[in-house]
Amino acid sequence: MVKVLFVCMGNICRSPTAEGVFRHLVNQANASDFITIDSAGTHAYHVGEPPDTRSLSTAQSRNIDMTNQRARRVNSNDFEEFDHILAMDESNHQELINICPPHLKHKVELFMSYASEFDEAEVPDPYYGGARGFDHVFDLVEDASRGLIKKLMTK
Repeated sequence: MVKVLFVCMGNICRSPTAEGVFRHLVNQANASDFITIDSAGTHAYHVGEPPDTRSLSTAQSRNIDMTNQRARRVNSNDFEEFDHILAMDESNHQELINICPPHLKHKVELFMSYASEFDEAEVPDPYYGGARGFDHVFDLVEDASRGLIKKLMTK
């Protein structure tokens, strides 16, 4: 079993999008029996809330269901439990490194390092932008998700 955790700041836009898209692609690849997926935020701003309505709308337009997801904050157990802890941007990557036990820092990576179609190093926060920003986030996340699945399937 491989366990993957996606992380952004509030866990209502980028990381739940990554969780939803990755879960959708893992199911399509018939790999859900050996990959566990979750998402969390580095801050507790939105704990218990569903994803942003714009994320949900974009997901629905792409036939991805994220309606059962609820925001949570990263906790100390996550570093032990998950094999891959994937930050959406450098700021959250650094926050994770700061709170991660030294012997587990190798698990923390930037999610976009798995992308092959886009050169962007980070998934930008679409919260203060329009719908176009959410579409772009989904495109980036799909690309990185495909790369991550490819890596996990070849292990």
